[in-house]
Amino acid sequence: MSKQYKRVLTIAGSDSGGGAGIQADLKTISACGCYGMSAITALTVQNTVGVSNVHAVPVDFLSEQINAVLDDIGADAIKIGMLHSSEVIMAVKKCLEHYAIRNIILDPVMVSTSGHKLLQDEAIETLILQLIPMARVITPNIPEAEILLGKKINSQHELPALARELSIDGTISVLLKAGHLVDEELIDIFYNAETDEIIELKSKRLHTLNTHGTGCTLSSAVASFLARGYELNAAVVAAKDYIKNAITAGTDYTIGKGHGPVHHFYDFWE
Repeated sequence: MSKQYKRVLTIAGSDSGGGAGIQADLKTISACGCYGMSAITALTVQNTVGVSNVHAVPVDFLSEQINAVLDDIGADAIKIGMLHSSEVIMAVKKCLEHYAIRNIILDPVMVSTSGHKLLQDEAIETLILQLIPMARVITPNIPEAEILLGKKINSQHELPALARELSIDGTISVLLKAGHLVDEELIDIFYNAETDEIIELKSKRLHTLNTHGTGCTLSSAVASFLARGYELNAAVVAAKDYIKNAITAGTDYTIGKGHGPVHHFYDFWE
């Protein structure tokens, strides 16, 4: 028997600056020991300073990308990132309904690190009602969780209860990221809906500009470790360690004039 790669498909937007989107996803998937594939939802004109334009990929063409990959290569996990419209969300849902893939990790990308809006307002309800229920894990940050919940999040103490609330009747596991709060000790909360347990993932805040693409990177790492056969809690813990190390290793670098990337290949480069 020949060897088989562990396969991860990312369905997301392209970042021309290389720090986020499918570029960050593919770097992460590779660094975490898997074979990466992509279906591009949109092209962005983007660098470390911000997003200046978005060009949507035609929905039929996006669907063809997904089907071409899954019909031939298949996937052990799928990471879903930037989906800018209801039409795109529904297209992705209809494609994935034809494939029995349990490990779907959805990062509800709504706003870029630089503050550029990446999801149309009318698409938020479609995302909540149509696509999130298909996911095994969702990975919102604080601003995204506020939009999904329709209320303000003020403190770290609220996060465990809010992670459960985001879970849609206790069926979807939630990794709620605390980085947008002000605490020096960050405590991300993982609610495992499959075991009904809360796990605290603690780390010290690193004061660095190089945080572009952290959400893309973390969700892709979760997908990669699940593809490799990790149990759910272990996959999330391993992904948290990976992003912590990638941010730490990237703090010493300067690239561009704005928010630089994390160091995806810290374990391989000198």
